[in-house]
Amino acid sequence: MNQITTDLIPDHSALDRDLDALVTAKDTWARTTNAERIAVLEEIKDRLLAVAEGWAETAARHKLIAPGSPLAGEEWISGPYAVMAACNGLMQTIAGVEGKTFLDHLKKRQTANGQLAVRVVPHTIWDHLLLSGINAEVWMEPEVTEGTLAANTATAYDGPAEARESGVSLVLGAGNIASIAPLDVFQKVFSEHKVVILKMNPVNDYLTPYLEAALQPLIERDALRIVRGGADVGGYLCTHKSVDEIHITGAAASHDVIVWGPGAEGAKNKKAGTPKLTKPITSELGAVCPTIVVPGDWSAADLRFQAEHLATQKLHNSGFNCVACQMLILPGQWPQKAALMGHLRDVMQQVEARQAYYPGAADRMAHFASHAPDAERFDRGAAPACVVAPVGDGESWFTRNEVFAPAMSTHEISEANPEAYLIEAIRYANDTLHGTLGANILIHPKTIREIGKRRFEEIISELRYGTIAINAWTGLAFLATACPWGAFPGHTLDDVGSGIGFAHNTFMFDRPQRVVVQAPWRPFPRNILSGKATLLPRPPWFVTNRRQHVLGRLLTRFQHSPGWLKLPRIFVNALRG
Repeated sequence: MNQITTDLIPDHSALDRDLDALVTAKDTWARTTNAERIAVLEEIKDRLLAVAEGWAETAARHKLIAPGSPLAGEEWISGPYAVMAACNGLMQTIAGVEGKTFLDHLKKRQTANGQLAVRVVPHTIWDHLLLSGINAEVWMEPEVTEGTLAANTATAYDGPAEARESGVSLVLGAGNIASIAPLDVFQKVFSEHKVVILKMNPVNDYLTPYLEAALQPLIERDALRIVRGGADVGGYLCTHKSVDEIHITGAAASHDVIVWGPGAEGAKNKKAGTPKLTKPITSELGAVCPTIVVPGDWSAADLRFQAEHLATQKLHNSGFNCVACQMLILPGQWPQKAALMGHLRDVMQQVEARQAYYPGAADRMAHFASHAPDAERFDRGAAPACVVAPVGDGESWFTRNEVFAPAMSTHEISEANPEAYLIEAIRYANDTLHGTLGANILIHPKTIREIGKRRFEEIISELRYGTIAINAWTGLAFLATACPWGAFPGHTLDDVGSGIGFAHNTFMFDRPQRVVVQAPWRPFPRNILSGKATLLPRPPWFVTNRRQHVLGRLLTRFQHSPGWLKLPRIFVNALRG
């Protein structure tokens, strides 16, 4: 009987040894010099380049992307490319952290509502060329001014290195996007001086060998351990005495189990305000993310391009993104509404079929459809149809539940005036939809001019989301790792929403409030007559881009070692996309 009982007890001795190594090394890592950290990041870049192709190909295969498909570019761009870009950003910041000189070259302005906005994209000449026309600003919390920005940036680096404090951070990795886990590690290791035990999500723990190879410089210094396992391993680590803090990317339900406990116990603890977890926890959780379509005079080409844009917002990574468009807010009286939806239906039918690879997707889609007897299904050939459910004012299930699958709701607002419509759409998003992670706005430049640029900025300042994308997708801010990534500040443990805290953020801003990213309305060559800066013909993250697999590889190699001679091949493939 004793032998049987012993066999049932999980053996976590390897986890204990990993944690012992981290505890022993935590102060040594915290006090490494800035020069050594830059050298570590440079070595990570070299090691990452060596495994990037295997990483991307393995991820594409596990996500059931056909061999040779352009969609493999998603795994390049949201995997090795994003991590390589973060290495470059962190190296630049750490190199200029003495006196915060890296802030000197960032453009700053005051927004229409009086906040300090700091432009982080474009920042280099390469940004101007490769992210043509894209602009990203970080809006700081209202109390931060240009004069106090330095005092609210990279403060973990204030004071001598030998006085830095450390701790052991548990990072619970996400199962959908490959770069989330390593970027969360970077946040803890480089921005906060912590050592990390990273528990991979079982959905994508096939990436473990690639991450171990790329992040070996941190592992060798006992600043990082990467482990696999299910909920039992996660539960053991969360309560381990050597773990000082936790960061989770995932669902609010998982967060609440960690903080309050499971089932009835958790509900009781939450009601009493007595969390089971007594250590700090930060989080990036999901949401019912909206895209607001503002009425205007769109050309036929505009309608088609923005339909591709909407399809990308929904179907990138087969719909398994925390910032996938889940609520499409439409102007009910707009004469072009039906044409836009018709184009969206056509695009979804024409793009390469993607299987719903993430566990539980079929059940979640069926549950979603069961609440919408009048739902429409946008056919996707061999892939499951995208379920599109119209939502009225009283249908709260769709506004409160993230579906995390190829399904989408629509909600119509009757206001015909663009300004009044936008104000009402923002009110609806703020007051009705669950979460505050990301919101998109599609609006014709002429409509912005009619509203007034300053008035438009005043209106969007009321949109309480961590990232706002104007004629762009918030996923772009995720890929641009200079942008802080997280929910709008203000969530609490008992109402966690889309999470607490920011990650990425390679300029190490301590008090960001939100990111506002903008892209040109028209792609090349239709922008030429307008004289506006432009994206290339089709952004490489669009699901309709025919060369994104080639571009992903080229852009990753460019991030490793930028150079003028590499640009022509990138531009040629971009033009063919």
